[in-house]
Amino acid sequence: MISTIYPDAKWERISPSEAGLHPRKLHYAKDWLDDHVGDGRYRVVIIRGGRLVAEWSHGFARDKKPSLLSAVKSIAFRILRIAVGRLGADWDRSIGRDKQFPLASAAKSIFSCILGIAIEEGKLPSADAKIVDYYPEAMDVPEGEGPKPGRYAFEKDHAITLRQLISNTSGYMKPGEQPGKIFHYQTYGMSILTHAIAKVYGLYDIRHPEGSPGFKHLVDEKLRIPIGATWSYYLMNFDLHPKARIHIFGYYDGVKASALDMARLGWLWRNWGRWKDNQLVPEAWLREATQTAPDICANCPREQWKYGYAFWTNDHSQLWPSLPRDSFAASGAGSQHIWVCPTLDLVVVQGPGLWQDQRENNNGLLRLVVDACL
Repeated sequence: MISTIYPDAKWERISPSEAGLHPRKLHYAKDWLDDHVGDGRYRVVIIRGGRLVAEWSHGFARDKKPSLLSAVKSIAFRILRIAVGRLGADWDRSIGRDKQFPLASAAKSIFSCILGIAIEEGKLPSADAKIVDYYPEAMDVPEGEGPKPGRYAFEKDHAITLRQLISNTSGYMKPGEQPGKIFHYQTYGMSILTHAIAKVYGLYDIRHPEGSPGFKHLVDEKLRIPIGATWSYYLMNFDLHPKARIHIFGYYDGVKASALDMARLGWLWRNWGRWKDNQLVPEAWLREATQTAPDICANCPREQWKYGYAFWTNDHSQLWPSLPRDSFAASGAGSQHIWVCPTLDLVVVQGPGLWQDQRENNNGLLRLVVDACL
């Protein structure tokens, strides 16, 4: 196996055959994408051993039909690339490879990393600390001032822990959902988690949600700058009624990233939080975060055993039955997907992609890329 390296400003390129991938099988994976994308679009990045093996795109800049001459040139160029084993370097530079897209819920995996760091640095005692002890404002949401009728901070919510928030088992502001008992994907629970973490670092004040330095300051310091990424940030709120206390549970901390920046995150995670000589995210935390959360295993049906601490997990083969059980992913709306497989030394990014059509399907891109591994 090729040695592990880390990218500097740019990724080092390597051919599929040099990376231990069968060129023709990888070519078939791209053909599969082209056949299934329809009127959609995709950007795909494949990393192995810390090197860029493939960078593909479809459907971004050129909406016009290519001329016959340009089509012939394109086919000839593809044949040449296949012949010399360089299919992995296929990239149409006209689409803007640096264009950033919202990661949506894929950013929650970043939140998980910052939580692990905050615990390691002693800002929070453990994942089992109660949110009310560090962000009591989360409970100051009376009936009629939550996001919608029947949704507000209940007495039961005083027992919610950081672990339950990061694993989407908190039941925050959800009637009838006891903390730790039900897996229910939500945004507001993640918002109070990020606000709590930012607050313990002195970076969030509910009186000035837009004027506070906020959670992004931590992400910059702890992750983005150290791994050489260039992503940007945004604050997101749903369109709620005027009395909704969005300064408490709103202002979702969004991240916008290019596919290559997503690949940097994936490579950080593949190496269990290490980047070059620095352990940025505690290894023990990441290894735990990418396994199914204990509350989900204890209280939820087996088919839900596929979510950890803001990572989608495959440790019980419930998500991708035909893929390696150590694989895991960050996933978000808009078809943002970072898939990591440590045993294969592999990261596959779709940003955006077709992953929602193949999330639990054994015949999609991930299966084809794994099949191409020698």
